[in-house]
Amino acid sequence: MSNTRKPKVNPLSRRPRQQRLVMAVRGGAGVGKSHFVRSMAEAGLGRLCIFDVERKSRLLKGNGTIFDGLEIEHPDELPEFIDWALSGEGQEQNYGCFALDSWASYFSAKHSEMVAAVRERSDDPLAQPSAEELAADQMILQGVLRRLCIESGKSVVIVDQIPAKGKEAKEDNEVGRVLPMTASGLEYFVDIMVEVSLQERDGEVVRVFQIVKSNSPAFEVGFELTGAITFSDFINHMKRETGDELPMETPLAPSVPETLEEKPSPLSLVPQALTIQELIAKAEGHGFKVADIVTGAKLYHNQTNIYRLTPEQITDLDRRISARIEKTNATAATSDANAGASKQGETNARAATAATRNIKRA
Repeated sequence: MSNTRKPKVNPLSRRPRQQRLVMAVRGGAGVGKSHFVRSMAEAGLGRLCIFDVERKSRLLKGNGTIFDGLEIEHPDELPEFIDWALSGEGQEQNYGCFALDSWASYFSAKHSEMVAAVRERSDDPLAQPSAEELAADQMILQGVLRRLCIESGKSVVIVDQIPAKGKEAKEDNEVGRVLPMTASGLEYFVDIMVEVSLQERDGEVVRVFQIVKSNSPAFEVGFELTGAITFSDFINHMKRETGDELPMETPLAPSVPETLEEKPSPLSLVPQALTIQELIAKAEGHGFKVADIVTGAKLYHNQTNIYRLTPEQITDLDRRISARIEKTNATAATSDANAGASKQGETNARAATAATRNIKRA
């Protein structure tokens, strides 16, 4: 097993160094969602990678030259393709932005598999998943959004469908239950949610991009862009509103190290453990006997064989013997002091008596 420790990340190195925009584009068929996605390739963000669940990127000009449209033949391939692009061999392509076309196609395909499993399990051709099963299914499938919108660290466009308004209240079929869920799940992973529609204004049919949900102060709900709008138009509007403190094209140079320097811990000296032979020699050198050690081992550690004492037990007996030695030495010193004082007192008494006799004789 390797003892290599993972370096600690410096939290200050995770301050944003590059601006990006993560948006959901929703609309009906034929309003230009896929063409808007293609415009990311010309926004100066780097090479575009489209995860094409609907397999329509073949209709877009420049596939394979100015961007890569990867067709997803089976929904289970999507997480694998994303892992390939973000952390696998696809990193060599140096993708600068990503798009998923579309989230509704992926979600509905996986949801249909769950409905089929529920009906097979219950042997009921009309069975529907419970609310708990729907919530669990949604949490698992949102791992795709988490990887793209959060972990990639790039600008991302997620294409989605507009749910049929009021349909979920009239019909309790699969589509009517799934589409509202996809919208409620997607909104938490994007900065802004845009609805695209074709509208007649001033006698002309124009394409309208309207902000319907926003987590960015640069885009207020209700804000509109009309005409042949591209991803660059949204980027330019963000730059005007927020300034160029964070660049869009290339990240700022790091101002602090990405990892924290490991400070060496001070070395502590561990005393060498005392052996039983050394304990015996110490005890006998101060007038104790081996029998005294045996008695102490029985009394304090319930061990009759002193050669089976653990290092901790030997250390404990050594501490007790050292305490006895110090006490014995202190008692001996006190006795010597008392004896010296008594002897000095006798000498002084004899001297005083002799002096008295000399005075009388005088």
